[in-house]
Amino acid sequence: MGFEEKVVLITGAAGGIGKETARLFAKHGAKLALVDLNPKALESLAKELELEDYLLQTADVTSEEQVKNFVQQTKKKYGKIDVFFNNAGIEGKRASIIETSSEDFDKVLNVNIKGVFLGLKHVLAIMMEQRSGSIINMASITGLRGSVGLAPYSASKHAVIGLTKTASIESAETGVRVNAICPGYVDTRMMQAIEESIAPDHAKLVREKTLAKVPMKRYARPEEIAELVLFLASDNASFITGSHYVIDGGLLA
Repeated sequence: MGFEEKVVLITGAAGGIGKETARLFAKHGAKLALVDLNPKALESLAKELELEDYLLQTADVTSEEQVKNFVQQTKKKYGKIDVFFNNAGIEGKRASIIETSSEDFDKVLNVNIKGVFLGLKHVLAIMMEQRSGSIINMASITGLRGSVGLAPYSASKHAVIGLTKTASIESAETGVRVNAICPGYVDTRMMQAIEESIAPDHAKLVREKTLAKVPMKRYARPEEIAELVLFLASDNASFITGSHYVIDGGLLA
């Protein structure tokens, strides 16, 4: 897909989807700037992928100073940013709306909305100046429907889609593209945590019931989500912007 000499910045890079996306871009020859809260996980990832040209940065995406810094450091090292996978996010504690604390609500929105906003703000400035680039924001199918027990998460992912549409309009004339992906159930740590939060002693049963709802009768593999990110980042998607792509095995259908 032509990612040789392309610079790809990924937040939440040490997580399930972030990790597989980094692996796929590396396979296609990209230079990687990887960001995560966990420095040891980042170092382990770099060794696992046997990366040669990369930049590892530990940062909290809710801090504008830290976001500005990792964006500037990426630009300083490589001179540009071609692709930004705005991926960092959390699910929060599972609870009904009336049982959700203001603190828990704020925590989820701070990471999932403010974090995405700050990434957009600082990366867009560079991409619009260079008049090229592709941004892929991590939304979810819960950004298109409700989700019992995950109101803050659902609200945050609705907001990500709104941010995506606005950013795409504001940057379209400069040649920058901004899209979002909306995964359904993916076989990652986050999904396992959600299963355990529903029924700590019966997580396996929860998984079986969840899978029964999916027409394809399985969870997505993280690498399948990565393939969608790669496509949207590529020149094959050169006329696609302001869109959100569902990848859920037919669940919303």
